[in-house]
Amino acid sequence: MKKIIVPFFCAVLFSTSAVAQKTSTATVKTAASTSQITPKQVVDNYLTALGGKAKLESVKSTIIENTITAQGMEISSTTKKMGNKFKSVQTVMGQEMTQVFDGEKGFMNQMGAKTEIPAAQIEELKKSTTIDALGYDASKFSTVTVEKIDGKDYNVLSSDKGKFYFDAATGLLYKAGTGQGDAIMKSYITVDGIKFPELIEAEGQGQKVTIKTNKVTLNSGVSDADFK
Repeated sequence: MKKIIVPFFCAVLFSTSAVAQKTSTATVKTAASTSQITPKQVVDNYLTALGGKAKLESVKSTIIENTITAQGMEISSTTKKMGNKFKSVQTVMGQEMTQVFDGEKGFMNQMGAKTEIPAAQIEELKKSTTIDALGYDASKFSTVTVEKIDGKDYNVLSSDKGKFYFDAATGLLYKAGTGQGDAIMKSYITVDGIKFPELIEAEGQGQKVTIKTNKVTLNSGVSDADFK
């Protein structure tokens, strides 16, 4: 079971844009309509809602400590990021599972079994940023649609990479989706003037996962040595 769930956890943790487009059966959704707002305005509003583009770009490294709950288990997770480099260490039932990307190549080490990150994923990982939101490229989205979920309006960006729902009132990302599963940002926390997802509910590959952020550290405690 662990060999199945870990890659999915990593996808959810490393990027909110790495998960989902199924709609929960409890969610009421209406037909979409075309919006007058542009994709650039949606992305700009999102960056502003998180704290502002300049402030986000000032973050050179992050350490995010999470508690993941899945299948009755609690998993401790610590993820370090610096530019497009990351290292995630998850601990469950006394076992450590690690995923590392040094900007050019990477691997997963799970219960003593080490596997290289597939070449097909490397090019996308190279494009990642310390703050995931800065990776949204408005030029990749041609139009914006408006959809109602439980009576609230969401500006929706769609591409071959997935479908992303931004709260029309706050500008914040509410739901992200690709073929991996479903991820809903239930709440945000503010650290040094920047918002981060506090509680994520994800569903994919037949699994339901809750990710709770316990602590975020900015611009401290991360070096190139972490990604060896």
